[in-house]
Amino acid sequence: MPEDLKRRVACEAATLLYFGIEKEYKQAKDKAAQTLGTHFLPSNFEIALELDKIAEENEGDKRKARLIEMRQEALNAMNLLSAYMPVLIGSVWRGTIRVGSDIDIAVYADDTENILTILRACNVKVTQTTWTTVNKKGATLESFHIYAQTPSKHGLEIVVRSTEEAGKKRRCETFGDELVGLNIKELKKVLATNPTQQFLPK
Repeated sequence: MPEDLKRRVACEAATLLYFGIEKEYKQAKDKAAQTLGTHFLPSNFEIALELDKIAEENEGDKRKARLIEMRQEALNAMNLLSAYMPVLIGSVWRGTIRVGSDIDIAVYADDTENILTILRACNVKVTQTTWTTVNKKGATLESFHIYAQTPSKHGLEIVVRSTEEAGKKRRCETFGDELVGLNIKELKKVLATNPTQQFLPK
């Protein structure tokens, strides 16, 4: 049964990812299919759902407490950068964190030094910065990545994109839906009403 095989491959790939044996979905998927002797490959979305289940089974209530803590720290960082349209994205937005997950925030600014100045003035521990270039549909997009650490020792990655990219729709490579995220107002509401809420495609 192809569907059963795909589910088994998804579960095996998710296990490889969860325990750090593989870092990327494609490699995990290929290795899992090879191990199970099949060519039926699940989607990234199917693997992500299995990964979420494994994290929940292994981490339970600690995971929920950590998610709330990470969302609160994300809000603190976003408040510092409120002038730059910050949006919480990644697994902390989705509510699908696992051990080792970091906080991902996108901001929009044409001067990356302004962002660094604010972070350093507020004693945010910046550990690394790097420029990344990707080609999408013939267009070259540059982004500046700031890696830092929160007071609770969670990893924090701030992606600085140009202001002209603000509001542009992006597709999530893992879940296949639109990468919406949460702005400051929305994150405050989630923390006040349902702090462990998940945001997954229907």
